[in-house]
Amino acid sequence: MAAVSLSVSTVKPLGDRVFVKVSEAEEKTAGGIILPDNAKEKPQVGEIVSVGNGKLNEKGERQPMEVQVGNKVLYSKYAGTDIKLGGDDYVLLSEKDILAVVS
Repeated sequence: MAAVSLSVSTVKPLGDRVFVKVSEAEEKTAGGIILPDNAKEKPQVGEIVSVGNGKLNEKGERQPMEVQVGNKVLYSKYAGTDIKLGGDDYVLLSEKDILAVVS
């Protein structure tokens, strides 16, 4: 089996999928309590680094994606596939799992 070298620039999502860089988890609570690693919640906000071509409709035409590279998004808590590249966390998820674009 050949070894595959992955980097952010080599990952191109298919269909209606997006590749999101996960934002860092909060280190402290609002009251100032420092959280240990096992108490931190999985972040639900990230920045889109790559998008697919869009989903095919019944006529075989591509539907344009509603999100673009660079958008900060809020996505479902348990959606997608977690990927770690070069020490950074990413998630590969479907466009339907994106709940909102954050400004």
